[in-house]
Amino acid sequence: MIKLWLIRHGKTEGNKLARYIGTTDEPLCQEGIEFLKKMDYPKVQEIYVSPLRRCVQTAEILFPEKPVHIIEELAECDFGEFENKNYKELDGNPNYQAWIDSNGTLPFPGGESREEFRNRNLRGFEKVVTSCIRSHVTEVALVVHGGTIMNIMEEYTDIQKQFYEWHVKNGGGYEVELDENMWKNGRKQLKLKSSRQKRRKRVFTLRWNMMCGMST
Repeated sequence: MIKLWLIRHGKTEGNKLARYIGTTDEPLCQEGIEFLKKMDYPKVQEIYVSPLRRCVQTAEILFPEKPVHIIEELAECDFGEFENKNYKELDGNPNYQAWIDSNGTLPFPGGESREEFRNRNLRGFEKVVTSCIRSHVTEVALVVHGGTIMNIMEEYTDIQKQFYEWHVKNGGGYEVELDENMWKNGRKQLKLKSSRQKRRKRVFTLRWNMMCGMST
C-alpha cells in the first residue's frame, strides 16, 4: 500500500481577500506561515509540489530540510480574466455573470476550462503515483492547491462526492491510500483514511463523513 497526504498550501493575502488565485505566484502571508508552524503532519519519504511559490513554501515549513519534486501539472487553475480578482471586483462583469449562471461550468474567459484543469491535474497525480511505484515509495506528501485536491479526490476516491464537497481549508488535507497492484492493473482508486484540519492550536482528525467548512 502507498499512503499519500494531499495537503493544501497555507494562506496567502489573496486567500484572505477571497480572490481567484490560480497562476498568480504569490507567497504565503505571515498569518499563513504562523498557522503552518503549528501543524504536525507525519514524516514522509518523498514530497511532490505544485511549482507555485505558496506550495513550495508550505512544503518547506511542514517538512523542513526535505527536498521536493516539482510537478508542473499539479498547479492551480488558470482563472483567465478573473485571476487575482474577487467577486466584488467582478460585479457587473458580463463574463463573470455568465460563468456564475452556468454554475461554474463555462471555461474561464482567457483561462482554462474545468475539463482542461481536471485532466492536467490528473496527469500530474498519475505521474506521482507512477514514480512512487517505480521507486518503492510507500509514504508521500503532495503539497498542492484546493482545486487540485478536489480534482484528485472526485476522480479517484472510493467515496462519491461532487467536486466542491472535497474543499479543504488552507493547511488542511486528506490522508488516502492506494493499492499499487490494483493501480497497475487499471483499478485506480484511493481509499480515504482521514481529513486533517487545524483549530485552536490542536491538530485533529475528522472522519471522512464530516463536511469540511468552506473558506476563501
